[in-house]
Amino acid sequence: MKLAKVAVFVLCLIPLAWILSRAYRGDLGANPIETITHATGDWTIRILVATLAITPLRRLLNRPQLIRFRRMLGLFAFFYGCLHFLTYIWLDKFFDLHEIVKDVSKRPFITAGFAGFIAMLPLAVTSTAGWIRRLGGKRWRRLHQLVYFSACAGVVHYYWLVKSDIRLPVLYALIFAALFSVRAVYALRSRSMPPRAGAAVRNRA
Repeated sequence: MKLAKVAVFVLCLIPLAWILSRAYRGDLGANPIETITHATGDWTIRILVATLAITPLRRLLNRPQLIRFRRMLGLFAFFYGCLHFLTYIWLDKFFDLHEIVKDVSKRPFITAGFAGFIAMLPLAVTSTAGWIRRLGGKRWRRLHQLVYFSACAGVVHYYWLVKSDIRLPVLYALIFAALFSVRAVYALRSRSMPPRAGAAVRNRA
């Protein structure tokens, strides 16, 4: 399992290595900032998809040990979200707070993306075992339902950004909808079970 976690960790770093290697070669295209922005945004959503897919996959494949990858994937989604946000405020806006605030308030796709990123902050901060103990399992799970909002905001951000070629954001929206539906089915099943069995199902979710 340790080797598998190392492998997943390395795989999650490959997109960053790809961006850095292209930047080093001067191969980021006519608009390097746009290339970096799109790449980091795409990988934020892709890794978020992988994170949310852990629970359905561990049930379908009967591999409960897959849960060990969920925190790592969630933190990598946040990591690429930070790179995406940093590219915007640094390379695009040069830390011009006035321009950033104006963008967030007046451009809907920026507003959606900013909201999705802000929703990821408490998830990353409280991802440790210590925070799970402090908040208690029930409150921690409620807080981490923000991941659904963050995923939806990310898809809306992407959809409003691309304007014409909406195939990818629509695909991500369908995948998220399927993952949310599976989770909803398991939640309903756990409520219909006896108390102990239902609690066990929720704890594995």
